[in-house]
Amino acid sequence: MIVPIIVSAILLVFGVLILIGKGDNLIAGYNTASEKEKAKYNIKRLRGLIGGFLILLAPLLLLTLGKETVTAVGIFVSLTLVLCFLVIILANTWAKKR
Repeated sequence: MIVPIIVSAILLVFGVLILIGKGDNLIAGYNTASEKEKAKYNIKRLRGLIGGFLILLAPLLLLTLGKETVTAVGIFVSLTLVLCFLVIILANTWAKKR
């Protein structure tokens, strides 16, 4: 019962850190990319995308609180996977410089 609350709080904090520009090193792949690779991305859009995704996941996780049924967890996992695919697509299209 306490674990989803802690994980939601961590997601929320990381999301806010990324949105305000203090957590670029938390973005997977971006922190290890070369300067040439980093130059291909619009960091403001990438921050908004990843930070917004993490902030959106926090309340979704809290919705499953107290409902540890297969259906509730299945819905959460399904929504998370769909959102992950959308974020990956947008990070490689909308957040790239043209």
